[in-house]
Amino acid sequence: MPNTANDPNKKSWLPVDKNSDFPIQNIPFGVFLTRDDVITIGTRIGNTAIDLGALHQLGYFEGIPLTDDIFLQDTLNDFISDGKKTWRLVRNRISEIFDHNNPKLRENEDHKRIVLFSLNEIEMQLPVHIGDYTDFFSSKEYAANMQSLLNEGEHDILPNWLHIPIGYHGRSSSIIASGLPVYRPVGQILPEGASTPILKPSQSVDFELEMAFITTDANLLGESIPVDQAENYIFGMVLFNDWSARDIQKWEFIPLGPFLSKNFAGSISPWIVTMDALEPFRMDGPHQDPKPLPYLQFKGKKSFDINLEVDITPENGEAVTVTKSNFKYMYWNMAQQLAHHTINGCKINSGDMMGSGTITGPMANSCGSMLELTWKGEKPIKMKDGSSRTFIEDGDTVTLRGYCKNDSVRIGFGEVYNKLLPSSKKIIK
Repeated sequence: MPNTANDPNKKSWLPVDKNSDFPIQNIPFGVFLTRDDVITIGTRIGNTAIDLGALHQLGYFEGIPLTDDIFLQDTLNDFISDGKKTWRLVRNRISEIFDHNNPKLRENEDHKRIVLFSLNEIEMQLPVHIGDYTDFFSSKEYAANMQSLLNEGEHDILPNWLHIPIGYHGRSSSIIASGLPVYRPVGQILPEGASTPILKPSQSVDFELEMAFITTDANLLGESIPVDQAENYIFGMVLFNDWSARDIQKWEFIPLGPFLSKNFAGSISPWIVTMDALEPFRMDGPHQDPKPLPYLQFKGKKSFDINLEVDITPENGEAVTVTKSNFKYMYWNMAQQLAHHTINGCKINSGDMMGSGTITGPMANSCGSMLELTWKGEKPIKMKDGSSRTFIEDGDTVTLRGYCKNDSVRIGFGEVYNKLLPSSKKIIK
């Protein structure tokens, strides 16, 4: 089935700034609360939000096999379960409806009043119910940095890392939407030179620059997904800030990995950008040596050229961009991650989320966390107000942005931002 929505020559009758993340070639999917306090599934072109539930009820998806209530729900899970063919049919139809040459909706003022919203008239929600969340560890540069920082200067990556996409099962209940506050976590910390831990708020709250992909129903329990079919089960991608507490992590992560240092919060951008929209930005990823086992070997371009950056904005202060990186640096790609995730028969469901792992590039200013950027606090980052940061302070807002761009089109993710607030509860002694 042709992917007509990607035509770079298409223009919309809706206004779209030339630097917008959301031209008619994007057509992401999200969930929002309307001005009438109705939750609906929608999309976005430029700075206009589009109510797909209303559009469906008005008959604009005629001929596409959709249930009457498919867009009248508070998550995208059921729509994602309909599969790749339906996603593409819907996205192509939206592209047709809003093409500048199509007068059907453009000239119907009554329908436009029902369907179209300005961004200040809506409130974005978490786009999916995340049943399960896995976080991978797939940047070679990040793996090397973490080995050095957390293991007292040891630079060699662990032997298994080059053979297997390392991951761990995270806590989906703590994944939150952009704009919600994050509270400084409390946990056990081992003070410098001490042999006994204490319970206190983390003093080393960090961001982790990641992306995540959202899956559809992919397999039955006991079945695996071949690497060459894995992308058929990936709906799209979001920006992901995997908040971390480094002092808690240092004490707890051996032998089973992070626990309280990670499960207090993770935040995602509200619009899911489909894999179809990202198709023009495919590229070759890093060379993998040694050659992976056969079930992880793939053909074609499986990486994507996605520019990423992170700002820190102090309370009542100005934003400072602290890092610029790119998704193309990931050593293990999404197809390999999903193939490995299911090689043991693990079941994958609609709305499951897979974090990429921290995205660190080869340059010093392309690190994906404060731990690396300040090298465990040895190189503080200056703010515009004269203060400095080794980690995130109370009142700081962390903002992640991401976009793809070529000579024809820019496809972006918008942003995910959250403010860090003091610990919300008193410490239990």
